[in-house]
Amino acid sequence: MGRVIAAGVALGLCAVLLGAPAASADSGSLDVQASIDGRPVADATVPIDPAQQIELQVVATNSGTAPVKVRSVRLSGVALALTFFAYDTTAPFEVPARGSITRTFVLDLGDLAGQATGLLPSSVELLDAQRATLGEATTVADVQGSFWSVYGVFGLAMLVLTVLAWLTALLALARHRLAPNRWRRGLRFLPAGFGTGLVAVITLSVLRLVPPEPAVEIPVVLGAAAIAFLLGYLTPHPAPPPVVTDSDTTVRLAVPPTQEFTR
Repeated sequence: MGRVIAAGVALGLCAVLLGAPAASADSGSLDVQASIDGRPVADATVPIDPAQQIELQVVATNSGTAPVKVRSVRLSGVALALTFFAYDTTAPFEVPARGSITRTFVLDLGDLAGQATGLLPSSVELLDAQRATLGEATTVADVQGSFWSVYGVFGLAMLVLTVLAWLTALLALARHRLAPNRWRRGLRFLPAGFGTGLVAVITLSVLRLVPPEPAVEIPVVLGAAAIAFLLGYLTPHPAPPPVVTDSDTTVRLAVPPTQEFTR
């Protein structure tokens, strides 16, 4: 059971540390400015209500000497290096050399309520025919979705795994079943620490306090893991089982009662 819990928490950790997609080599060919319902997305938190359509306006500027062809526009949201929503709109247009062009799109995000909720780092990307990123504008979206969305359920699953990880480690401590080696005792508590950090990041996001950006999520997760490892490292040495020696063994012999014979 403990190995299953540790594997589940480790998968969440790998998503944070290793799941970020690599940037495209062509990501700087266009400068992109975007606004949602008239609000510029740069350095701002943009509210998104899935019950209403949104108007997305994109201004693409080409500083190169050759025109750039754009095939589609993507609005996506990422948390813990996992994409929780992505909407692509195919609308081909060409940005002339040393020029700019403005396009406006109306997006229906009705099913977003079941995909995410809370603060999520988001981006508006311009893609070419090979789905490579030509340029993007980043923001933080305040998604007014359901708590039972994919993102919310993911957080609940991590909470359950984390509670089980702590219970498993503490129960082994109470029963004196931890390893005699301090490093192994620290590693026993490590999955619980990772899970605690992941749950903290998701909770802050869902409560709309702090978005789960890499500058926040990685220190929180690694800090919680380090604290849990230290707690396990400092746990008392498990008491050795009692050793029974010959001197401690008492043998009771049953002596039959004295029988008297009468002649």
